[in-house]
Amino acid sequence: MNHLPSDMLPSRREFLARSAAAGAVLAGGLSLARSAHAAGSDIIRIGLVGCGGRGTGAAVNALKNAAGAKLKLVALADAFSSPMDISLKNIRKECKDQPDLVDVTPERKFAGLDSYQKLIDSGVDMVLLCSPPGFRPAHFEAAVKAGKNVFMEKPVATDSPGVRRVLAANEDAKKKGLLVSVGHHLRHEERYREAVQRIHDGAIGDLNFLRVYFNTVEIWIRPRQPSQTEFQYQVNNWYYFTWLSGDHIAEQHVHDIDVGNWIAQGYPVEAEGIGGRQVRIGKEYGEIFDHHTVEFTFANGLKMFSYCRQINETGFNYSQHAHGTKGRADLNGVGNSFLSVNGQKPIRWRVGADGHQTEMDDFFAAMLAGKPYNEADNGAKSTMTAIMGRMATYSGQVIRWDKAINSQLDLSPKTLAWDADTPVKPRPDGTYACAMPGRTKAY
Repeated sequence: MNHLPSDMLPSRREFLARSAAAGAVLAGGLSLARSAHAAGSDIIRIGLVGCGGRGTGAAVNALKNAAGAKLKLVALADAFSSPMDISLKNIRKECKDQPDLVDVTPERKFAGLDSYQKLIDSGVDMVLLCSPPGFRPAHFEAAVKAGKNVFMEKPVATDSPGVRRVLAANEDAKKKGLLVSVGHHLRHEERYREAVQRIHDGAIGDLNFLRVYFNTVEIWIRPRQPSQTEFQYQVNNWYYFTWLSGDHIAEQHVHDIDVGNWIAQGYPVEAEGIGGRQVRIGKEYGEIFDHHTVEFTFANGLKMFSYCRQINETGFNYSQHAHGTKGRADLNGVGNSFLSVNGQKPIRWRVGADGHQTEMDDFFAAMLAGKPYNEADNGAKSTMTAIMGRMATYSGQVIRWDKAINSQLDLSPKTLAWDADTPVKPRPDGTYACAMPGRTKAY
C-alpha cells in the first residue's frame, strides 16, 4: 500500500497508459478469449444488450476507455425497438469526435425477448449486459457458452436460483479464460480503494460495526399503454416488479452493501430487518417496497446496519461508514470522504474520476496485459446479500445465508413471451399485492 498523499500519487490515466504499454508486449500471444479481438484485427467488436440509460453509459465508457483498447460498437439488443434508437443517437453524440467507434447497421439491431441471443450470435467479441437484472442469469449463461468476454451490470440476479446460475456459469467462464466485469463502480474509484486498503491495514483498528445507506427519491414511472400486454407493461416498468429488479434494496442499495462486504472482507451469515410500502402505494408502483432497514451479521459477529429508501421530499444519503476501535471512515458515493483516527488530523479524499469510467479502464487494462480478470463471484455474493436482506424484510423472519443461497423460490416466469403469464398479476383495481411480513414465504 502506498501511503503518499492522494495528490502525490500518479494519476489513473498515467498508470493505465503504462499498463497498456506493458500489456502490448504480451497481447500478441494471448488466446482469442483473452485478447477478445476479431480474427485478423486488433479491434474488439462489442455489442450492447439493454439500451437504457445505464447501458448507453456503459457503452460510452467502454468506447472511451483510457487503457488504449481499440473498440467498435457493432450491435444493439433490447426487448423493445425504441430504446435502441435513442441509445444509438446518444452514443453517437458522445463519440462525435470519433465516429468510427460506432458501426451499428440496421441488421445488427435486435429487438425482442430473444434479442440477446441474436446479438451474441452476430459476430461480437464482447457483450455489455445491461438489461433488467431478472434477465441477467440467462444472458450471462449464453454469453459464457459462446465464449464472449462480459461486462454486466449489478445486481446479477433477483433470486437465489438466479444467483446460483451466475455462479455456475462463472465456473465455465474461468475455465475458458474469459474476462468478466461487474458494475460495482465504487470498487474502482481511487479514494475508495485507498480508504478501504487503509481500513484493512488497521488504520481505524478492529471493526466495531458498519453502516450503509442509499436513501433517495422516487425514480421514473412509465405509464401503461393501451396496446401493451401485461408482460410488456411489466418489462417496460421493470423497476417496480421484484422478479425483474429485485426491489431497490437489490437494484440500487447493493452498491452500498457491496462496499460493506468489501470492508468486512466477507459476506453476512444472517439478516433481520423491516420494510414496507408507506408512500408508494399506487398501481403505478408495482409490488416493491419504498423502504428497507436490515441488520446483517457476519460470521465473526460484526454487524452491518443497512438503510435504503425511495420517497420524495426526504433526505438524500448515499454513503458507507466503518467504525473501529481507533477511529472511523466515512465514505460518500457522490461527495468527499474522510478517515479519522483518534487524536489525528483526518485524511480527506475529494471526488475523483467517475468509477463508471475507471471500471472500464481497469477491465481493458487487464485485457491488454493478458491478466485474469473476473468479478462475477463477488458480484453474485453481494447480490445474494441484498436478496437475503429482502427476504428478511418481506417475510419478517431472521434469514440465514445457507438457507437463503439454497432457496428454491424462483421469481422468473414459466414462459418468456409477450403473451405469457407474468409471475405477478394486477388485482381488479389495477394495484398489485405486495409482500406482507408474517405471511410472505421467506424462502
